[in-house]
Amino acid sequence: MANEMARRLRKSMTPHEVVLWSHLRALKRERGFKFRRQVPLRGHIVDFACFEARVVIELDGSQHGDAAHAKRDSERDALFERFGFTVLRFWNAELDENLDGVWRQITEALLETEWRRQGAPHPRP
Repeated sequence: MANEMARRLRKSMTPHEVVLWSHLRALKRERGFKFRRQVPLRGHIVDFACFEARVVIELDGSQHGDAAHAKRDSERDALFERFGFTVLRFWNAELDENLDGVWRQITEALLETEWRRQGAPHPRP
């Protein structure tokens, strides 16, 4: 059931998901980080996940601003974090207005997980 839903979501990505997906795919070539899109994880479907780095990325539209949706999102994030994932959430508008900033946050999270795997401290400025 979740796999069918994920397949449908992959075929009907939002314009914001398409933009971010094009950037995430480049990470495989540039740094070896492979992302999957609209993938089942712990009974939920996440927008993007890099299992190797244990990073989940969610793009949120305005519906995520209401209290009930925000509560569900918070519970999902806590579940993923309990299983060792870093969850990054961005508003669609944030992607539109500050793609460079969003991209910087994503790459910093990936590099931090890479340094942790290698046992090296994160080089903070």
